[in-house]
Amino acid sequence: MKTNVLIASLFAVSSLAAQAADTPEAAADKMLDPTRNASAFKDPKAFAEWTANLMNPTTSMALAQKGIDPNTYIRMLAASMNPATMQNYMQLTDPNVAMKWLAAGMNPNFYTGLMAPGLNPATYMNWLSAPVSPQALNLMAAPLNPAVYGNWLTAPMNPGAVNAMMAPMNPNLYMNWMGAGMNPATYGSWGQMLAAPAQAVAPMAPMQPAVANPFDPNVLLKFMTAPVPQAAGK
Repeated sequence: MKTNVLIASLFAVSSLAAQAADTPEAAADKMLDPTRNASAFKDPKAFAEWTANLMNPTTSMALAQKGIDPNTYIRMLAASMNPATMQNYMQLTDPNVAMKWLAAGMNPNFYTGLMAPGLNPATYMNWLSAPVSPQALNLMAAPLNPAVYGNWLTAPMNPGAVNAMMAPMNPNLYMNWMGAGMNPATYGSWGQMLAAPAQAVAPMAPMQPAVANPFDPNVLLKFMTAPVPQAAGK
């Protein structure tokens, strides 16, 4: 009886994860995006969803389909020069992330969610039927498509590729990276400690009258000025 209840709960968790998961194409895009792919390791719930996506054969085929598209590598190259990539990975050093994983390690539901796709018979049925799915057949027929090779030959002249190659010559790229490096939000919660609190400006002291320099010749001449005689009255 307890075993049946456990299996039923695992299937329920698996179905909830499947409902919350992204589509295979969206999940593949997120995994290949340097500005977002670390989000699965910042939150245990996102990691469980990421694991469920990897257990889905359609996600693997979506990754393979994007692997033969040159635009995928152009987008990854452009995204790797985006300051958001540094923010994506530097936020892994946030102490709150470590606390989330520590709490998940002591939560049995976290392990239940990870094991649910592996205990679901539908997962294995999907893998058994994957080789005859239309997506797999299109992927296997891709090497026979001349357009695939045409895309690779014209990739260096792609506007996206040209922009990515010209990006290092743009001074704004380095200014954006410098701004991201000095932004406390880049480093998560502990980055707020790097932001120095604004100090109130002290009021300016009143100006003191200048002290006469006794060795200044102009000062000495003032003391030696002879009095001007007044004109005698008629």
